[in-house]
Amino acid sequence: MNDLHVGSFTSAINERYQQLGHQAQQLPPKGSRPLTVSGRVSGWVTAKATHALVGLPGVHVEDEAVHITAASSQRIPLKAVLARVAVTLRDAGCARGWRDELLDVVGEGRTLSAIERAAMRPLGLLTRAVHLNAWTLRGNLWIARRALSKATNPGLWDTLVGGLVGAGESLDDSLLRESNEEAGLVPAELEGRSPLRMIMRMHRRLPEGYQVEDVLVSDCVLADSVKPENQDGEVSEIRNAPVDEIWSLIKAGEFTLEAELVILEGLKKRIGNA
Repeated sequence: MNDLHVGSFTSAINERYQQLGHQAQQLPPKGSRPLTVSGRVSGWVTAKATHALVGLPGVHVEDEAVHITAASSQRIPLKAVLARVAVTLRDAGCARGWRDELLDVVGEGRTLSAIERAAMRPLGLLTRAVHLNAWTLRGNLWIARRALSKATNPGLWDTLVGGLVGAGESLDDSLLRESNEEAGLVPAELEGRSPLRMIMRMHRRLPEGYQVEDVLVSDCVLADSVKPENQDGEVSEIRNAPVDEIWSLIKAGEFTLEAELVILEGLKKRIGNA
């Protein structure tokens, strides 16, 4: 790739990244209220979720905000209060895609408790997502197509590995777990990966609530002998593609927003180091 081509491609990537950045930074849904957990600012509750939570033990609804704490007078600890909150949101049709999977509840930089994953968006709680940009020795990028059964973005292309960090899980452990579940990769095959780096905190309105998410990514080059293979049934196809094909898929809107941001950031980094 000559310097003129590289410069033009870099400009196009930067322009696309900037456009996507606007989509990834949105105000909370109309009618949302700030949420505090144990007195710490933690999220944004949708109007529908607020209505569903009125009267629950440990939940105090005000005009300005919604507060969740342990219900000490009823001897209900915070984790149990949050479990009831999640079930209530599910029964009210607010929570989407129940997973029986706990994620950390974070407020003002502190981990306060844990709650069912499906409750995160209606409450506007912070999540953390780890991604892997996996390259071949020839410079192709491994990508994965989301299964049609996925609740969000079915059939779109994604990074080879991408998933949310579980409750009490370190970022690195989460990446290794997701890499195994989604691509069958083992730690030895990822020894040369780069440290996870945060590229953005997303704020995006969704049908079920508000996505507040730290997006982190690691890069690696997989040996030719490594053939990624999905293990959890959430991917319908895995393949590698040259950069020009990846760029065509990006321009056609074939990737999820998060995957596109991660891949564009990876392309910028890769071109800059070339």
